[in-house]
Amino acid sequence: MRRIDLNLFRVFEAVMRHRSVSGAGRELGVTASAVSHALARLRHTLGDELFILGEAGMEPTVRALELAPAVRDGLGRIEIAVNTKPFVPSKALRTFRIASSDHTAVMMLSHLIGRVAKLAPQMNFRIFPFNRLDVVRHLDDGRVDFVLGWFGDLPERMRRVTVGEESEAIVVRAGHPLTKAPVTKERLFAFPYVVVEMTGTAEDTIDGFVDDRGVWRRVWIERLLIEMGDDDQGLVGRVAVSVPHFAAVPSIICRTDMVATLPYRLALRFAEQHDLVILDLPYEPLAVPIELVWHQRAERDAGTQWLIGEFIGTMQELSDTI
Repeated sequence: MRRIDLNLFRVFEAVMRHRSVSGAGRELGVTASAVSHALARLRHTLGDELFILGEAGMEPTVRALELAPAVRDGLGRIEIAVNTKPFVPSKALRTFRIASSDHTAVMMLSHLIGRVAKLAPQMNFRIFPFNRLDVVRHLDDGRVDFVLGWFGDLPERMRRVTVGEESEAIVVRAGHPLTKAPVTKERLFAFPYVVVEMTGTAEDTIDGFVDDRGVWRRVWIERLLIEMGDDDQGLVGRVAVSVPHFAAVPSIICRTDMVATLPYRLALRFAEQHDLVILDLPYEPLAVPIELVWHQRAERDAGTQWLIGEFIGTMQELSDTI
């Protein structure tokens, strides 16, 4: 450690985030040549290439990926220690980056942003798509501050809080044959389905979850399709269309006899905006917790902890009105 200039790790972290020498230079306010020189010094000290030029930019080596969480955590702790001061929301100049699906952005984040705009008018938000398969790595790298979604197991370095619960609803177009008589499981399976998979693929999906580098993320909530595949009745559902966004569902449903499962609150909104009908289910609907996830390094950051509290308060108010 005595041979390492800690500023080299600032360069390392910037290149890791931007995957670009020039991008890191712009962030740090130095030339690309200075960044390359700093990387050369760190490579020599650590005995590893750290980054290799690839098609997508500067690709990190295995050693760099191993170092990244600890480097980011260490720099974050140093920054907090040096800059710790009373957090005053009304004067705070902060930008928070949140990964979210279009469902949670519309139904949850919009309410949070409306609340925060009154309390912290200079606070900014950047919302990123939740359908990427590397959201946990983005938390590790500091590319996002929070992830909002449905999860199974998480690494110990992540923190989580349940901010709401969502249940499933089945929707069809007005005048659909399923609206003409009582709905049964057999009748539901007579029609093809539109499925929202936030990763955009049905491959490797197990019981509605996908393995994201060892983190199990729920990417769809269709209980009927999950459970009935092995049912004694031998019913088999057909997924005719898979889309990565909930917003794509109404236009498909309105033009076909397809069936879709949506989060209940979103289904209510779509039914108001489009010519859709929410069916009475022949089974108990699946309910899933919606969680806010962040990295443990933010535990001592007053601004982050304040926003978490506001998020929880917003969701409690939202639940009370439904």
